[in-house]
Amino acid sequence: MNIRIQIIIGIIVVMALCVIVNMIRKKRLELRYALAWLIVGVGIFVLDCFPQLITWMARTLGIASPINMLFFLGFCFSLMIIFVLTVAVSRASIRIKELAQALALYEKRMDEKNDSKND
Repeated sequence: MNIRIQIIIGIIVVMALCVIVNMIRKKRLELRYALAWLIVGVGIFVLDCFPQLITWMARTLGIASPINMLFFLGFCFSLMIIFVLTVAVSRASIRIKELAQALALYEKRMDEKNDSKND
């Protein structure tokens, strides 16, 4: 890989990591969701600094081409993100259901209290 491309990719990755850290700091992104992106950013930066690493990983795992190794890693990362988001949506759904039930009970109690006062 051309050194100029490596430098450009490295700068872009560092800038992206800075944006992610800044979003965490300003509480616009939760750490538990950003952790996967931070790990991937560091991983890309390491692979950018040491491009022979991806060739070694591909050879070790028996993958024919380093580019196929990159696609495989991207696929694994996508599955990880989908799983994390599915868990988050499931938790939010359960919490919303519990809150709706609690609100309904509260409204029922308030209606009963108002009805008893009117009698």
